[in-house]
Amino acid sequence: MSAATPPGARLLGAVLLGFVAGAALQLQQRGLWEAGGYAGIAIGAAVLAGLVVLTTSPATAAWSARCLAALLLALAAGFALTGLRAVAFQVGALAPALEGRDIEVTGRVLAMPQRGDDGLRFRFAVQSARLDGQPVVLPAQVYLGWYAGFGSREPADAESLDAPAALLALQRQPQNLRAGETWRMTVRLKAPHGNSNPHGFDYELWLWEQGLQATGYVRAGPRDAPPQLLADGWRHPVERARQWMREAVYARVSDRQLAGVVAALLVGDQNAIERADWDVFRATGVAHLMSISGLHITMFAWLAALAVGWLWRRSARWSPALCLALPAASAAAWGGLLLAAAYALFSGWGVPAQRTVWMLAAVVLLHQSGKRWPWPQVWLLAMAVVVALDPWALLQAGFWLSFVAVGVLFATDSGADRAYAVRAGGQNGSQTSRWTALLPASLGAAVSAVLRSVREQWIVTLALTPLSLLLFNQVSLVGLLANGVAIPWVTLLVTPLSMLGVLWAPFWDLAAGAVAALMLFLQWLARWPLASISVAAAPLWCAVAGVAGGLLLAMRLPWHWRALGVPLLLPVLLWQPLRPPAGEFELIAADVGQGNALVVRTAGHTLVYDSGPRFSRESDAGHRVLVPLLRALGERVDTLMLSHRDSDHIGGAPAVLAMQPQAALLSSIEDGHELQALRPATRCVAGQRWQWDGVDFEVLHPAAGDYAMPARSNAMSCVLRLSNGRRSALLAGDIELAQELRLVAAGATLRADLLLVPHHGSKTSSSAAFLDAVQPTLAFAQAGYRNRFGHPAPLVLARYSERGIVVVSSPVCGAASWASQLPSEVRCQRQAALRYWQHRMDAPR
Repeated sequence: MSAATPPGARLLGAVLLGFVAGAALQLQQRGLWEAGGYAGIAIGAAVLAGLVVLTTSPATAAWSARCLAALLLALAAGFALTGLRAVAFQVGALAPALEGRDIEVTGRVLAMPQRGDDGLRFRFAVQSARLDGQPVVLPAQVYLGWYAGFGSREPADAESLDAPAALLALQRQPQNLRAGETWRMTVRLKAPHGNSNPHGFDYELWLWEQGLQATGYVRAGPRDAPPQLLADGWRHPVERARQWMREAVYARVSDRQLAGVVAALLVGDQNAIERADWDVFRATGVAHLMSISGLHITMFAWLAALAVGWLWRRSARWSPALCLALPAASAAAWGGLLLAAAYALFSGWGVPAQRTVWMLAAVVLLHQSGKRWPWPQVWLLAMAVVVALDPWALLQAGFWLSFVAVGVLFATDSGADRAYAVRAGGQNGSQTSRWTALLPASLGAAVSAVLRSVREQWIVTLALTPLSLLLFNQVSLVGLLANGVAIPWVTLLVTPLSMLGVLWAPFWDLAAGAVAALMLFLQWLARWPLASISVAAAPLWCAVAGVAGGLLLAMRLPWHWRALGVPLLLPVLLWQPLRPPAGEFELIAADVGQGNALVVRTAGHTLVYDSGPRFSRESDAGHRVLVPLLRALGERVDTLMLSHRDSDHIGGAPAVLAMQPQAALLSSIEDGHELQALRPATRCVAGQRWQWDGVDFEVLHPAAGDYAMPARSNAMSCVLRLSNGRRSALLAGDIELAQELRLVAAGATLRADLLLVPHHGSKTSSSAAFLDAVQPTLAFAQAGYRNRFGHPAPLVLARYSERGIVVVSSPVCGAASWASQLPSEVRCQRQAALRYWQHRMDAPR
């Protein structure tokens, strides 16, 4: 049956495009309006649409004018409806007065908890809350941690980090919470607040999209009321089943790494996969396969449709009425969709899985209605359905990779309209599955499908490479080969074996063996030279040009036309950010929470001062902040300088050293420190000097003799001063009063325009004599939001204020950038990229 364009297809396309564009426009707002403003726009758009319909004759009106009017009205509607949803959600935000207070809450565990080496994290639906015996109102859902990492009384200062070992024995260890259980516990909450860095992960957006309006932790020390299980309900049977299966996999498979991959493929628990494995998966371009994403849902829908269609036709032998009432093709489509939705629900109903189910639902409904729209309208319809249900998906990389992949495949398939080849994409768009070709008629058709799948994989890889570079600043050059093996291996062997293990546990051993074999292959690929490449973050126009170039190369055109795509690819591949001119320097104080991490850039060199904290066994500031930041900036680090051995300064060092194999390590860490095995360190000693591009670097502390005497780690902090003769900066690590006075008494050149606040603003540092010697105009205070040490201390902030020194705090500013060319200006990432879902602060906390 040929695909005929229905009347008004262009008009429909304009409506769908306008709605998506309107939602995207609303997501750019820095702050929300009052609900009445959005409601007025929505009502006005509806009234105007009615007037256009009533007063315009289709026979006389120009189609271009009607399409333009439809696009603008749909844009207004998409903008207004998204804004109304945001306003309604923001009403339930946590009251600032309740932050940091001990609140007794009663509620229900909503989903399978995530267990880590430092405790567990879980979603909690609040039913009631009391503060000092009085009822208070909390957000409907909060994200809690029950940690085993600190005692009941929080340390007042950083030095106490070495002390809680005794308190840990008193800390009530996290219990094995299960979804559906009702608990009463004491918690401390705070507003959603994440690190804000250029090209970094927007944690606050993730919480917003998940419906979580506060984070916090369980107070479970000896002086706190013990958490109490009130009821063991079965209101979340799917989540309980997922948790049981995850635990059963770990009990069966002895190798924790392999068990984590099997659990991820079985129940969608991506946190079960260890970080080292994720590094291999990303380097080889198969990370999308290692969780239940859109690809798995689509493949499952296709296989389920095959099975349902086969059973439906066989049912004609004993009940012909079924096939007469509903054709086998329709039964296969609906059955595949319903089973795919059930599979997505069991996998945790993650956002990528939800997107795929809605896409499939839109396509099936359209197909079963008998309509044969051109592919752009089908593509826009699926996109509009997803955006209507989750507007904030527009800001997720997976959304664009999925839809761009589908669009590229449509555009490069000349028979798409004729065959009505509706497809649904995976989470990162690396594989698609033909929905309508549900039943291969012969082995030849199956072989043809395999060859077509290979061609589609090549097309998607080629077209999405520029977009992947824009979104992640990295792309795997072995991804085509890796996916060619991994896709059938995971979808046709590992995942089915993981599912069969539910019926007979030994299948999990076979699944783990299959994962081990795949890992050997992927690790071999990851060791290839140039297995993956990284480029600096390019502007949006580069990505648009690059995707267009990839599309030209992939289309069925003469080669002289395809060759035009090559120059379009070059901007995204060759883009380089501007660097400071010779004789100038700039500092970027990354937002890493409670810790130090700064990037110092000159015209041709880069130094990283400290690497931020280690958050858990699987997470640190290196992987989460510094590596993406350095990759986006296109940096080749010359020296990594670690001020001292405290974990909030060296936690991210292994990740940075792995990314930057050429970087020299300069530090005060002891000879036997574990980092010495990764990269032998040169001691930082007062008097060391070097010059890069007209900028002088000088180490002021510690002295050579300090290494021979026992001292606390803070006292051994490497202090670095950099200057171009006109402007200077002083990076002071965690030195305290004694070291500050020693530097002042020694007559060291301390004067600096910018000061990294010593010891994060602890009351044991930033003495009056030291500040008078440095005389900065600006000071960076790197500390965590509502950190348990109280940094920066109010007394310290008062000293800075008395001297007219402007303190720029990480929780308020996010990543802070300062350049010697513009010494009075600081660029704050949290203000520069502000959106309405992000937390706002007016003063250091």
